[in-house]
Amino acid sequence: GLVLIYLLVVAQFGSYAVPLVIMAPIPLTLIGVMPGHALLGAQFTATSMIGMIALAGIIVRNSILLVDFIRHGQGDTVTVDLLIEAGAIRFKPILLTALAAMIGAVVILADPIFQGLAISLLFGLLSSTLLTVLVIPAIYRVFRT
Repeated sequence: GLVLIYLLVVAQFGSYAVPLVIMAPIPLTLIGVMPGHALLGAQFTATSMIGMIALAGIIVRNSILLVDFIRHGQGDTVTVDLLIEAGAIRFKPILLTALAAMIGAVVILADPIFQGLAISLLFGLLSSTLLTVLVIPAIYRVFRT
């Protein structure tokens, strides 16, 4: 799944480095998913893994929003002001996407079969949404893609 996401983003942006920046927050989902399972006393199941795959798609979408805004706004250099502006302007759409998915996950939280999926979505989105807004501009600045 990650290889297909990478190839699609390479085709979209015409660069091999930009997809690496865009996909960088995917591991940040583990910061929320694993403690979320432990907190609720649930085992990591196959549906939990399906939730992580869905989570990767949502996080990549959020990253694309930030990177696309930065690329359209940048001139010759990537300034800190541009990165802050990108985070500030794109935070609302990113937050709304995460909240919509989290509200949908709350509905299936009580289902014993899909509980792992719901936990992965809830806690993964909670942690990675906040970290994406901070990490993507920083990584973009370092790579200057």
